[in-house]
Amino acid sequence: MKAFFPIFVTVWVLSLFLPWWSVLFPALLFGAWLTRGSISAFLSGFFAAGLAWFLQALYIHLASGGILTGRIAEMTGLGAAWAILLITFMIAALPGGFAALTGFYFKVSLQKSDGLSGDD
Repeated sequence: MKAFFPIFVTVWVLSLFLPWWSVLFPALLFGAWLTRGSISAFLSGFFAAGLAWFLQALYIHLASGGILTGRIAEMTGLGAAWAILLITFMIAALPGGFAALTGFYFKVSLQKSDGLSGDD
């Protein structure tokens, strides 16, 4: 879980200025660099990206008095603002988890290909 904090901070900052898919880049990079296993990579990216977006959405929810999330919940037919916050978490968490997992597997594939050349 060494990758959790760097992914969290980087996703937090990038999501203030860049589109939603910017969550993929820090998760991919730190997933390849700092994780030691596939489960650790996925969980680090999943919870770091999801928590960063959830906290930003929660701040917006509290700052607006729940008006924005309430209207979005009503517009989508969910009826509850907490459901919007949960969906916001999942929208960032799933791509973040899979990006970190992809970074880990990319690192593993590069390590395996280094030992298979046979040109000694």
